[in-house]
Amino acid sequence: MNVPSTNRIISVVVVTSGALDHLWRCLSSLREQSYRNLEIILIDNSADENLSKEVNRLYPEVKVSRSGKNLFYGRALNKGIEISSADLILCLNDDVILDKDFVALASRGFEKDARIGMVSGKILRLDKKTIDSTGLFLTIWRTARERGHGKPDTGQYGKEGYIFGAPLAAGFFRRAMLEQIKVEGYFDDDFDMFYEDLDIAWRSHRFSWKAYYLPDAVAYHARGASARCPNAIGKKFARTQLSEALLFELMKNRYLTIIKNETLLGLALHLPFILIYDILAWGYVFFFRPLYLKRLLFTPLPVGPAFRKRKAIMAKRASLKNDTSLL
Repeated sequence: MNVPSTNRIISVVVVTSGALDHLWRCLSSLREQSYRNLEIILIDNSADENLSKEVNRLYPEVKVSRSGKNLFYGRALNKGIEISSADLILCLNDDVILDKDFVALASRGFEKDARIGMVSGKILRLDKKTIDSTGLFLTIWRTARERGHGKPDTGQYGKEGYIFGAPLAAGFFRRAMLEQIKVEGYFDDDFDMFYEDLDIAWRSHRFSWKAYYLPDAVAYHARGASARCPNAIGKKFARTQLSEALLFELMKNRYLTIIKNETLLGLALHLPFILIYDILAWGYVFFFRPLYLKRLLFTPLPVGPAFRKRKAIMAKRASLKNDTSLL
């Protein structure tokens, strides 16, 4: 396995909503990386007009792009990727802290196979004992599963290997893959939060790209710090603490992800499991969040755009079908 040259620029895109205690730790961990040739881009989604100035003062090596409004995660990443210049791009939540060798070790995953477009390391909670994710997987329910999520880290995921996708808390991507699978944006603009990583992983598999896991590349994540109330951070069932708007995003984006990426055969095989999941999800809403039913039932879903994007994905795949070097 070839170690990437330290002369190769690697771009890092960090999205922040202004949680300064998390952001400073994240940026400090980037400054301390053993891999030095980094292009660090911060997309500032916060309402604080002074945040960008403070970042420039404390971390002058960081390129700051202020949104002026909350673009949420996927749209902010799209903006950062467009600004970035490198062939490898690390996407980070601002509530992630990287081990000092994370970039150096994780970037080696792309050398395993030219068709590896996504790489994930081992992501632990801030207690450094509990697993947050060792790779993203697609379930029979057509939901995202973070392997090992919430379990004590006993070394049970110490073997590197192929996974379905990279969790976006700290997901590494090859630009060539992102450009090939891009449909009206790298990440879906209709997703405010949740399912962006499963959507792009599923889409990438439709184009024959792969994802790889390297356990020696370690990061630490305060899961939910940017989306949940403080007493829910890191808890396994913290979705019960989500606001109505975020719970709507969670349920909506699963449907959009299925519409865009599921094959007809896959739908036929998994429909019973999809329906079981839906019965349980809607049952939870009916019994425990009844006031939320109105939002779910009467808020229009961007179903039309999802089918349009599905059609675009299929057209792109068809155009590459005869070029085995691309697909």
